[in-house]
Amino acid sequence: MRPIGSAEQLEKHRRRAIRLLESGKGLTEVAGLVGASVSSVFRWQQAYRRRGPKGLAARPSPGRPPWLSPQQKQRLVRLLAQGALAFGYSTELWSTRRVAELIRRQFGVRYHPNHVWRILLGLGWSYQKPERRARERNEPAIERWKRHRWPAVKKTPAMARPPGLPR
Repeated sequence: MRPIGSAEQLEKHRRRAIRLLESGKGLTEVAGLVGASVSSVFRWQQAYRRRGPKGLAARPSPGRPPWLSPQQKQRLVRLLAQGALAFGYSTELWSTRRVAELIRRQFGVRYHPNHVWRILLGLGWSYQKPERRARERNEPAIERWKRHRWPAVKKTPAMARPPGLPR
């Protein structure tokens, strides 16, 4: 499993381990100091001996590159901040379907609506689900029921019994 951190942070981590090894510390001690396994520190040491500083260099993380560049993502944030009404929608609600459509129109990139939440999460936006309420909802009647009827039907805790007595 890949350690947590950017490629640059992990490279810095490896370089620190090599400095500690060169200062005379042992593999086990260095592994404890940098929070890595002994086998990882040994691998870094071997890579450094074979290739020098290039052996510790950061490598791009594996996987498909993102379809939207960082600049496009920042532009998407600005577009979303304008609100859904600015793009012809009847409400201010940004659904994943609407965001996917906006991305397609603005950037020419197709995302399935079920996956748009990942982009939004990466941009610091949270997934919101609107609270659904019936149009026929009668707020004053509900409030009256909560105040007068609910206390009468609500269960109350059973009276305290001495230990050992059956219910």
